[in-house]
This record gives sequence, C-alpha cells and structure tokens, in this order.
Amino acid sequence: MLHALGSFVHRHSRRILFATGLFLALSIGLVLAGGRLTGGAIAGLEAETAEHRVERVIDGAPDTTIVVVFSYPEYPGGRAAALAAIEHAVAPLRNDPRVRSVVTPLAAPGALGRQMVDEDQHAAYARIALAGTFKDAVAAYPSVRRALSIEGMTVAATGRVAFQHDLDDMLEKDLLRAEAIALPISILVLLLVFRTLVAAILPVAVGSLAVLGGVGIVLALSHVIDIASYTINIVSLIGLGVAIDYSLFMVSRYREELAAGRDYRAALVRTMQTTGRVVAFSGLAVGTGLTGLMFFEGSYLLSMGLGGAIVVGLAMLFALTFLPALLAVLGPRIHLGKIRFRHRPRSRHRSIWERVAWVLEHPWRVLVPTTVLLLMMGIPFLHMRMAGVDASVLERDAEARRGQELLRRSFPDLARNRIVVAVEFPTAPALTPERIVALYDLTRRVADIEGVAKVESIVDPTQPIPREAYPQLLLAPPGPHAAQIEAAKAALVDDRVVLVYALTDLPSESEGARRIVEDIRSRRQVADGALVVGGQTALDLDSTAFILERTPRAVGFVVAVTLIVLYLTFGSVVLPIKAVLMNFVSIAASFGAMVWVFQEGHLFGDVPRPIDPSVPILLFCVLFGLSMDYHVLMLSRIREAYEDHGNNSRAVADGLAHSAGLITSAAAIMVTVFGAFALARFVVIRSVGFGMAVAVALDATLVRVLLVPASMRLLGKWNWWSPRWLSRLRTRPSR
Repeated sequence: MLHALGSFVHRHSRRILFATGLFLALSIGLVLAGGRLTGGAIAGLEAETAEHRVERVIDGAPDTTIVVVFSYPEYPGGRAAALAAIEHAVAPLRNDPRVRSVVTPLAAPGALGRQMVDEDQHAAYARIALAGTFKDAVAAYPSVRRALSIEGMTVAATGRVAFQHDLDDMLEKDLLRAEAIALPISILVLLLVFRTLVAAILPVAVGSLAVLGGVGIVLALSHVIDIASYTINIVSLIGLGVAIDYSLFMVSRYREELAAGRDYRAALVRTMQTTGRVVAFSGLAVGTGLTGLMFFEGSYLLSMGLGGAIVVGLAMLFALTFLPALLAVLGPRIHLGKIRFRHRPRSRHRSIWERVAWVLEHPWRVLVPTTVLLLMMGIPFLHMRMAGVDASVLERDAEARRGQELLRRSFPDLARNRIVVAVEFPTAPALTPERIVALYDLTRRVADIEGVAKVESIVDPTQPIPREAYPQLLLAPPGPHAAQIEAAKAALVDDRVVLVYALTDLPSESEGARRIVEDIRSRRQVADGALVVGGQTALDLDSTAFILERTPRAVGFVVAVTLIVLYLTFGSVVLPIKAVLMNFVSIAASFGAMVWVFQEGHLFGDVPRPIDPSVPILLFCVLFGLSMDYHVLMLSRIREAYEDHGNNSRAVADGLAHSAGLITSAAAIMVTVFGAFALARFVVIRSVGFGMAVAVALDATLVRVLLVPASMRLLGKWNWWSPRWLSRLRTRPSR
C-alpha cells in the first residue's frame, strides 16, 4: 500500500502541492475567523448541579457574573461623589442586551448597599451579571469592561469571566513565545543533522502546516462544541513536535537511500515502504493514545483529545503526502545550502557499537540499576494531589488577580473560599415551619465543622434567637426587620431551593477545605429535602473523582490497542509486552519529576500547588503514543538486521547504529519544543510541557540506549516469539 502511495505521490506531486496550498489558505482563514473557546468544564458533576440551583435563586449564572471593585482613596468629593460616578458609569449597561442585571451600592436595598462599600479602604464593588451562556459572556466581556473605566479610580474586574479573558490573553502570548523559541532551535538542530539548509527547513514547514491546520479546525469546531481555551496550546505543542519528528524520519531515510545509490524516484518509494510505515504506525499509536480521552465524555478532556488527534492525523497525512511531493519536486535541490563543519565525527555505526557492546556484555548490570533509578524518580507521583486552577495562577498584574486581591483586602467575605450548600425541597414553598427548623439544624452543623469561619444563611445560629422562634420570624417578619429579612430571602431562597454558604479561610485546594465538603455531604437529608454541595473545592473533588473513575478504562483501552498494533507490526508477543512495561516505567518517572517540581515547589515550580486533574491523563495518553514512535523506529531497524543475518546481539547493535543518531536528533527537537512550552506562564501548559520534555529525554537516553538493548540481549531469540496459531492470524506487512 505504501509502495503504491509513494509511486502515486511521485506522479502527482504538483497536484498534491496545489491541494495543500488550498488547505493552507483555508486554515489561515479559519484562524483569522477565530473561535469561541471556553474554560475546562465537566458536565453532570454534583458541584455543577449546585451551581444550577444557585442560578435559579439569584436569576443568573454565577459563572457569568463579574464583580467590579472600585478603589477611590483620592477621588474628588469623597465617598458620595465616587458612588455617584460608579452609578453614572454603569447606567448604560442597565439597558444593554448583553447584561442581565446590575447591582451597585446605591441601587441595592439598604443593608446590602452598605455592605458593598468599605469606608476604611475607600472601596466599593458592583455585580454585573452578563446574559447568555458562558461563551456569550466571555465574548461580551471586553466591551462591557471598557464601559466601566472611571478617571481617578482604580477599577479591577474579577470572577470567572474575567479570569477566562485574562487566561486567554496569557495563553496566546505563551503560544507565540513558545513557537518563537522552538522553531529557530529546531531548525538549528536539523541543520546539524542534515547539514543542508533545504533539508532542514522541510520538517519545520510540515510542522507549521500541521499546527496551522489543527488550530484552524479546532477554532472552527469551538463554534459548535465546548473547547477549553488551552486546547489550542496543546494542539500546537503536540502537532509541532510530532510533525517535525515524522518529517525528520522521512527526510533522513530518503537521504540515506540516495546515498546508497538509488535514484530519486526509487529512494522516495523505498522511504515510503520503510519509514513511511513507521510514520503511519506512530500516527496510529499517538492517535490511539489520544482516543483514550474519548472515555471522558462530557468533559473538556474529550475536546482536547479530539484536537490532539486532529493535529496528529494532519502531521501523519502531510508527512506521507505533502513532504514526499516536495521531495519529488525538489529532486537534487534537496542538497542545496550545504553547511560544512571543520571536523567530521567518527563513524556513527562504530561509536554506537562501542557504546552498546558493554551493555550487551553486562545486561543485568544495566537493566536493574536503570530500572530502579526510573522507579525511584516516580516515587513523588504516589503523593500527587489534584486541584483545578483559579485566578492565583495568573500573573500578578493580570486584572482578574488584582481584583481578587482587592476583594480580599476590602471585602474579605467575598474573597473567602465559599462552599455552596443548595437544599432542594420536593414542593413549594421552600420555607415551612418544619423545613425552617431543619435548616436551622443544618446551619448549626455546618458552623460547627472545623475550619468553617462563617455561615451565610436565612437562619443565624450565632444570634440569641431560639430555634423554635425562627419559623415565626421568617414567615411573618416583624416590621423593624421585615425589609432586611425579605432581602435575605430574595438572595437565598427560591420556590423550592434554599442556599447556605459556608465560608472558610482555607485554600480551596487544601485538605481541610475538602474535609468540610465531605463532612457536609455525609448527611444530605434536610427535612423532606436533600442537599448538594458546590463551589471550587467541591468542583475539585468531583472533577478528580470523575477522572479517576474513567482512567482505568482509558488506560486499558490504550494499552490493549497498542499491544495489538505492535504485534501486527512485528509479529512478536514478547516485544509489545516489553514495550508497554518500559513505557509505564518511563512515564512514571516523568510524572514523579512533574510532581516534585510543581506540587512540591522545586526548581522553577514557583508556588507549590496541586496538579490540575487534566494533566496526568492527558500526559499518559500523549506520551504512551509518543514513546511508541521511537520504539517502532528502533525495532524496525533491529528487525531488518535480524532478518538479514539472524544474530540477535548483532541485530540490536546494527539497528541502534542506524537509528540511535536519528532518535537522539528527534528527541532533541521534541525536548526543544516541549521545553519551550515548559516556559509558559500558565501552570497547566508549563507542567504538560515539562512532563513531556522529561519523558522524551528519559525515553531517548535511559530507555532506548540502556533498557532496550539490555532486555533484548537477555531475551535473545525469544524477542521474536509468537505462538503458531496467532502467527497464522496475522497478516505480515511488506518490508
């Protein structure tokens, strides 16, 4: 099949280049049109159910409400003039169709209005609920925010919409910076490998084309399905590394065939037959890994897997069509732009043989300590904690983070970690004498939990009011307190839902905050109703549980498909099992390094914080496929040598001699690309880039240079063993 594809591409090279040009133009158009990206969300969680009930009570989604903090220490006219200026600034928004509601200190009822002003700090805040979905709110936010600027005041908006806007801006800058670092260094490495300018530029061109196409398609899909904003960075990270690697393999083998004396057409066809098969398998392996994310249906992980699979598919497609077509058109011009080095290195075959010879002579001395070292590197992974991101991951000058810090200083209750307890009753009205007494007991129970600093509820157990007096107080409030009680009921009670907020000074990702959530959830019955718990801490717990529940199936699927494809490629039962075990060891080591840096705060990990729940499973699904990339390339060359002369040890050395330099070069490019993303400011992208860079570095050094030859030496002819009945079922691929 690949032989026929090679001949077809050679005959129709210009038509393929023309079609690729049309695709490039379409991709540019899609990128310029932009998308409607959103934050990472998982449907169906209890925390989401709680948010929906809050939305029913306050007539608006908390996620689409922004809190705008106004600081006016030197404003002319003082407090009264400042509040009037705030009211004047927001007045046009009251009739804006993109705004659902506006609450300001002057417009809010008595007690609430006074709570929205801090006399000591000369600060006030307003709540602006944006209309529509979260995507609609993010799209409307920039223009709404511009209307809120007031000369002489410091204005900062915070909330999830503001956080998403600032995060998108940071991600875009991270992406541009990473590509500006990765591309020049990749070209430099390719120049060292190929020593000709034209050959060095080709892989980068293919990588850029694949990334541009992948980003364009993902942005187009974002108008139809929810796609997390950092999916674009993940697509770029995976696509650039994979596409350059595939192209490096293809160009290197093509030049090798030319050096062996084949003409340009024969060299191209032979390259497609051999390395083309490796690229096709690798694309299938990486794609298979990413399809493991399809088990997380209803979450942003599915869209990330989809985006990754799209860009990997494009990388494979262009490496097998666009790149060979370019090679066919270039012909002898592939050698243009030669770069001469003063000292030529020793024979690669000889140097590799010398390094591998000792490993082959002392396999146990290599296998045991190397495996122990990798397993020890993975120990921190056993203590990994997971939690989602918030405004604290933004840079200090980001507005959403500044707004959060202003809230913490002037309105600490708003900035506290708020755990939402939403009680739903089967019938209306929500407040009856029996239910009010049960709500009193619930509030007392929540207030007594260790770590809870304050409880906001329609009943206040800290007040000297008897439990039995609350039904009369709430159902027939006395005149002096009627307005305040009705305002509290409007903010906390719906026909069938009552809200209770537990406020804590514990960070949302802390174990103490999680224990509060678990304690509240331990008893759900409230009279004839039941409670659900929301807020950031509850969301972290639910997201982690969602991912852990589905991870075994995703991992099992990826491993099973990888074993099958490896068997079909090499006809061995032993090699696939060994490859999977080595993958687990190297991936565990990279996970341990990631936890050590980012969770425990070593090296450039900045402030220690738990790992985002999406990172481990995303890394596993990507790295499992990428590790197969080098493994298949190496084993293919070892298999070729073994079939030539039948000597296992010699085949290992010969195969490494022909592939180790290429694997080292490919790994250097991968580490460069992933390392560039490890410099990102957003901790999720930084941890993904770092984890992938470490995994590839370990895989290309300790695993391929030490573990693979040592294990193959010990297994001997058993490397290629397969039961006869299984061999008969296998269709042997052509060489």
